[in-house]
Amino acid sequence: MKPNDQTAPVSKGALWAGRIISGLVILFLLFDSIMKIILIKPVSDSFAQLGYPLDLARPVGIILLVSTILYIFPRTAIFGAILLTGFLGGATDVKFRMEDPWFLFSVGFGILVWAGLYLRDKRVRMLIPFRTDLQ
Repeated sequence: MKPNDQTAPVSKGALWAGRIISGLVILFLLFDSIMKIILIKPVSDSFAQLGYPLDLARPVGIILLVSTILYIFPRTAIFGAILLTGFLGGATDVKFRMEDPWFLFSVGFGILVWAGLYLRDKRVRMLIPFRTDLQ
């Protein structure tokens, strides 16, 4: 039995736009997670400024890396996006509490995570259908 889906197939343009958006998001998050794992000076400075123990940098980097890897593969992309949303929500909270206007960066990044996935994954479009025909 085939499920009844009411979403149109993805156009090649939308598919490629989704892949490009997701690719840029993935590259940035991989870079960010690896920098936390290898613990470069800007990371240690950032953790000190935020008031977090430096011992948390590597676990945070590993969590981000695993979440990003899950986001890469179509089978686990939705789960990865959910984990990345939680991660970016935490980043937003920290920046917002510090009254740092850069909290909008993590909000925007979360939007890009889902926009890329929405454009390239039919399951997400079925879950969140933007429809104009209200019946």
